[in-house]
Amino acid sequence: MEGGVYLKNCLEEMRKERGLNQEELAGILGVSRQTIISLEKGRYNPSIVLAFKLANYFGKNIEDIFIYEEDE
Repeated sequence: MEGGVYLKNCLEEMRKERGLNQEELAGILGVSRQTIISLEKGRYNPSIVLAFKLANYFGKNIEDIFIYEEDE
């Protein structure tokens, strides 16, 4: 049986630290609020372009926002 691959993130915490709601962050990034909700809940993995936009906006490296994990 193959293990699962997970991409966890700390997007919600970082967004709240900036005092932004999901709609505001979505507007800044040019995506829908539903995209932000899905990212925060781990139901959607971002494109590499969106991951870079998030990293640039928050002044972090992609790997500081998104944590790759594999089940064995």
